[in-house]
Amino acid sequence: MRLFVGLELPKEIKNELFKIQKSIPNNLVKVKWVAKKNLHLTLKFLGEIDKEEIEEIKNRLNKIKFKPFEVKLTKFGFFSNSGNVRVLFAELFPKKNIINLQQKIDGELLSLFKNDQKFNPNLTLGRVKAVKKKNEFLACLEKTKIKPLSFSVKEFYLIESKLTKEGPQYKPLFLYS
Repeated sequence: MRLFVGLELPKEIKNELFKIQKSIPNNLVKVKWVAKKNLHLTLKFLGEIDKEEIEEIKNRLNKIKFKPFEVKLTKFGFFSNSGNVRVLFAELFPKKNIINLQQKIDGELLSLFKNDQKFNPNLTLGRVKAVKKKNEFLACLEKTKIKPLSFSVKEFYLIESKLTKEGPQYKPLFLYS
């Protein structure tokens, strides 16, 4: 099974992120967008896991205690590589509480999986495949604004990710709060 630990997003947040996706004109860029139903925050990607290991993972994740906290969408951003935009995302703030939760997850799973040194709490919206009109696209990115919506983080999930021709399908397996 292919698994990750992540946060589900409230409907209102997914709707705002979907609006942002739709605001990027497809005559400027070709993007592989994350499906609205699949928008989430990955806290730790585990990869392919044998079914026998799942019980140990569940038990370790059960040990994690945290106080619920608020986060807010702050801004739209992008990662680039050699001057080319590669990933479009939404930033979350404050990052500290999300990073603390991620570090607790990392700590509990440390002997089973490698430590995630470069965790950056943001919501991936899409991966850029080809830019058709670079200057217009960059100008569009600069103008893109996200409504500063807040939501509570009260729980996280162990999620199965099945890769299909139609894209990934996510299924929450276990809830941790």
